[in-house]
Amino acid sequence: MKKISIVIPAYNEEGNVAMIHQKIKEVFSGLKAYDFEIIFVNDGSRDNTQQKLEELSELYDEVKFIEFSRNFGHQPAVKAGMDQAYGNAVISMDGDLQHPPELIPDMIRKWEEGYDIVLTVRTYPKEISFFKRKTSDFFYKLLSNLSDVNLTKGGGSDFRLLDASAVEVMRQFNEDDLFLRGLTSWMGFKQTALNFTANERLAGKSSYNLKKMITFAFTGITAFSVKPLYIAAYLGFLFSAISVIGYGIYVIHSFVSHTEISGWASLIMTIVFFGGLQLIILGIIGMYLGKIFKQVKERPNYIIKNKKL
Repeated sequence: MKKISIVIPAYNEEGNVAMIHQKIKEVFSGLKAYDFEIIFVNDGSRDNTQQKLEELSELYDEVKFIEFSRNFGHQPAVKAGMDQAYGNAVISMDGDLQHPPELIPDMIRKWEEGYDIVLTVRTYPKEISFFKRKTSDFFYKLLSNLSDVNLTKGGGSDFRLLDASAVEVMRQFNEDDLFLRGLTSWMGFKQTALNFTANERLAGKSSYNLKKMITFAFTGITAFSVKPLYIAAYLGFLFSAISVIGYGIYVIHSFVSHTEISGWASLIMTIVFFGGLQLIILGIIGMYLGKIFKQVKERPNYIIKNKKL
């Protein structure tokens, strides 16, 4: 009997963990040829998530858990679950039921057809805000254009199935700024995708705000491409050329026409403009230097406080 490991990161999900376990159990009741386990990763929750997980693990043998010493983030939580999952295939999904467990049989079917990685392409129901849909679409478009990975619109969901061979490769990554969606695409293997419509969150409130989305976007872009550095260089050459040509013409005209070059306001605006441009370029370089600084220290992606596997 093949075993499917399901990894679920949980941050303040006390109202969801029991329900998602029940839903997954119902799904596997119709999959008699497969055994399963659920590995919850408690990512430093501040509510009673850990207590709920311990209660579930006492009642059900298939429920396992990993407890972090603090909040390390969604991506390290998924990575920790994969590091401890040794099923024939591993499925990662969120714990708020926005990723429908009903899609699991289709994912397993694609896996049995010979696909090593089964991705999912998410669409939002009409109830989801216009702002959420548009910012999500913009994120994937920006990431695809500025990085070396190709993520289709809605195709960056962390709801995916990986064969054990792909998971073994994933365990070898020790990057500080994890971006598993990009790594999954970068790894190769034989991949396919399934469409699904995201459900509304069952309980609790999402902690994924605009600030985290922007940070996540920068992480993805800088983790897989140096294009921003080239853009900064191109901008430097472009504006240098514009300033030389534009101000050169102005100086020659003033010299020929014997007009006085006063231009205090234009001088100040020029200094401010190019000063801001330099700060932007230095900021881009700083992001890459910061990633190098964190990587060379080789700190672990996460610290496990307690676990039951």
